[in-house]
Amino acid sequence: MTSRFLTATAVLALAAGLTACGSTPESTTTPNAAADPVKLTVWVMRDSFTDGVISRFKTGFEASHQGTTLDIQIQEWDGIGQKVTSALASNDAPDVIEVGNTQVAEYAASGGVKDLTDKVAELGGTDWIPGLAEPGKIDGRQYGIPWYAANRVVIYNKDLFEKAGVTAAPKTRDEWIEVTTKLNKGGTQGIYLPGQNWYTLAGFIWDEGGDLAVKEGDQWKGALDTPQAIAGIGFYQRLQALGEGPRDSDEAKPPQADVFAKGDVAQLISSPGGATAIEKANPELAGKLGFFPIPGKTADKPGAVFTGGSDLIIPEASRNPDAAYEVIKALAGEKFQLDMAKEMSYVPNKASFAGVLSGSEGAAAMAIGATNGHATPNSANWAAVEAKNVIKEYLTKVLTGGDAAAESTAASQVITDILNTKS
Repeated sequence: MTSRFLTATAVLALAAGLTACGSTPESTTTPNAAADPVKLTVWVMRDSFTDGVISRFKTGFEASHQGTTLDIQIQEWDGIGQKVTSALASNDAPDVIEVGNTQVAEYAASGGVKDLTDKVAELGGTDWIPGLAEPGKIDGRQYGIPWYAANRVVIYNKDLFEKAGVTAAPKTRDEWIEVTTKLNKGGTQGIYLPGQNWYTLAGFIWDEGGDLAVKEGDQWKGALDTPQAIAGIGFYQRLQALGEGPRDSDEAKPPQADVFAKGDVAQLISSPGGATAIEKANPELAGKLGFFPIPGKTADKPGAVFTGGSDLIIPEASRNPDAAYEVIKALAGEKFQLDMAKEMSYVPNKASFAGVLSGSEGAAAMAIGATNGHATPNSANWAAVEAKNVIKEYLTKVLTGGDAAAESTAASQVITDILNTKS
């Protein structure tokens, strides 16, 4: 699940402080009632949903679309990239496929994904969460339909905050540094931030108005060497220094939940689901964990975050594209989104649906952060940048004394070369 939620978490806890409002009505027509029976194949990834969510959707959809039956097939994440690529190139593809939002550009580049741009208005696209919708849009055309999302927040130890006399969560970056400095004493780490947590770095860069890479005409250019990006790494350095996080590894090595569970770390950056792992490692911390959105540069806007999640695509080779679209319309619509969000605690695909999950501190923090969600550069080659650990290695070099300007230039050039490589 790394392409969607950044770590191998399963069900994430989240909610929102937004108020639910009107939404696009869902179709209750039966488009296939007078036609020959249609059987649609839908690929859904392992652990995306409980059996109950899937069963309720299947039963409801088939009841309202007489003559259509759904064969919902659960797929494994291991090897899914090649399997989807092969399916898109075949003459016998499934009708609807769940894909990680950062994978859409790669699949669309193959020419095997149906362009759904003309459906965006009907699906209520103006209300989609931007960081989830943007990866599905390539060169102005919408290939992936946003399905559900998750993003990072700050998890903190309430006891350590109280001990340090911190009574309110920081609202700005400057306040965050002040609070973390205050916490970072007496044997307490103010924050545990590994040196290679590059999704967090990306948020700081986006807050400065920069990006990881930009497209100029038909060419991509790495952008870590811009003043905005260098300002972002500068803030990362300041924050990372207020703890003992390793500079040469990421949040999985060692598992940061295990580090936090020892009880001497005041904060870490994670999806809210990280709290479950912390409490499992140390049950004594149950009820002692708090959450707040990653602070932004100003108090009126949360810090930028990477929005991980899933999109839905229709292969060009689908034998029933119109019926497949009916499935996507239902999966992206209010009835399914609210049912899914309540049971799975995912961020739904529209801002107007977010109020369904009010009541959870971690969920509310995540939903606030989602309003400033972003996506990685929408290039079919971005996966290769991640695979080569370009930004992780760049972070380590800067944090271990390398010249930020020189290292930024070098890393930007590597990103430029990768993104402009023809497949």
